[in-house]
Amino acid sequence: MRTPEQVKWDFVQQWLDRAHRDLRAASILLGGDFEDYENVGFHAQQAAEKFIKACLVRHQIEFPKTHNIALLRQLIAQVDQALAGHLAPADVLTPYGVEFRYPGDFAPLSRDQGEQALKLAEQTRDLILAHLKPYLDVGRPVD
Repeated sequence: MRTPEQVKWDFVQQWLDRAHRDLRAASILLGGDFEDYENVGFHAQQAAEKFIKACLVRHQIEFPKTHNIALLRQLIAQVDQALAGHLAPADVLTPYGVEFRYPGDFAPLSRDQGEQALKLAEQTRDLILAHLKPYLDVGRPVD
């Protein structure tokens, strides 16, 4: 049976794994000839969201089912206000998580917007992984 610390560690890893997969999907879509920048934006938003949620899990901060990055940043501020501030540029990704996925009155995303979305997701990854580094470097807790 796993200890509570092992359960937490495993859950953080699952969030990070899914975030890395979304980041990879955004990169593949951007690098291909798909011209599907709405899905680049979607996967970039999902990656940023999941990286932030991994951090929240690590600190045992409950979060609602949301795609709102600004709201998630407010929760991060409970443990690290500077990190929450550095993550602020990723707020612009929030609409890509829902609104841009469905037909509507939104103009399609351009390649430049897709590139910017991927860059913001990568910056979010870098900030969160730097914050989690001491925790991750210790490794999975033993019995």
